[in-house]
Amino acid sequence: MVYVISKNGKPLMPTTPRKARILLRAGKAKCVRRTPFTIKILYDTTEYTQPITLGIDTGSSKIGSAAVKENGDVLYLSEIEIRNDIAEKMKQRSKYRRNRRNRKTRYRKPRWLNRKIC
Repeated sequence: MVYVISKNGKPLMPTTPRKARILLRAGKAKCVRRTPFTIKILYDTTEYTQPITLGIDTGSSKIGSAAVKENGDVLYLSEIEIRNDIAEKMKQRSKYRRNRRNRKTRYRKPRWLNRKIC
């Protein structure tokens, strides 16, 4: 999906990457932003946009989103899987760090008893 901006800077309906590529090669559009990829039309067009409903379903392990027209046609559909392993990975990282630090002091003489008594 490629986002489109009119000549006057107003947002238009998104287009397909193929159509955007054709417009860019013909010099009828220019790239405005790379992420998210957005093009600006360089010729006069109507600023008509369709009414769209955005639906988001937040679950415990997945998030779903969809953009739907009024007549029920789906324009965009996506599903994002949430990472549930981050806490475990942080613990493992802490273990590795502690192991790395303690590995160097194995055969060292104790140095915590080196203070003068006043």
